[in-house]
Amino acid sequence: MLPTSVIIPCFNAASTLSRALDSCIAQPEASQIIVVDDGSADASRDIAAHYAAQCPRVKSLPLSQNSGPARARNWGAMHADFDTLAFLDADDEYVPGALADATGFLARHPDRPSIRLNIEFCGFPDEITRHPDFERLSGLIAGTVPSSLVIRRSAFMALGGFPADEIFRVAGGEDMPLSKALFLLFENRRLTGNRSVRMHFHAGIHAARFFSINMGFSTDPDPAQTAALIEEQMRVARRAVAAFEELRGFGIRNLSHGAQAK
Repeated sequence: MLPTSVIIPCFNAASTLSRALDSCIAQPEASQIIVVDDGSADASRDIAAHYAAQCPRVKSLPLSQNSGPARARNWGAMHADFDTLAFLDADDEYVPGALADATGFLARHPDRPSIRLNIEFCGFPDEITRHPDFERLSGLIAGTVPSSLVIRRSAFMALGGFPADEIFRVAGGEDMPLSKALFLLFENRRLTGNRSVRMHFHAGIHAARFFSINMGFSTDPDPAQTAALIEEQMRVARRAVAAFEELRGFGIRNLSHGAQAK
């Protein structure tokens, strides 16, 4: 078992945070669960504090003002005690055994810096889940979203974490550059057996928008912005790859397997 620090960024997620936390607490590998409240106006911070008071594995680490999900995740990673990191959005949840599968893979493959978990899409409209292209598109999402990612902290830091550039804070997509960098360097592998992360449908969820556009149910409302976003994602991904390769060029060889866990 690899002890893991799970980081949950949270913004106005009082209705789902307990579910996410309970799913983490049920994972023996989740030796530390860090909730980073990102300036919520609802009861999210109080819920995180309550769990931290009840469970020694839970740590509440609130930010003083809203800074966006990338900074929230990076802030949590900076305070992680363990050399394996997992990221779970506050409206998602792990199924039992999720982190056992992920950390088992990393333990068996010390040359691999990360692994992705498969996603179960809960409550999504039938027109999406029954579409003939659903499996292919759901695999693309599972290879990108933060909730599927389990990564060695050394590699995460070497890649620069999640980019906090303003374009990503405004338009979203801050998860893509890290995924692209992992793909370019290491293929960004995914466990394709069990669906280990539950993503719950709700109004405005980015995954539904992705499905809808790519299945032809809707059109991109701003193609120019999307093109600019994709261009910036690739630029930042190449920057992350260059930074990683530079560190490897210095002879730093533990970027994949990291140091001993504390």
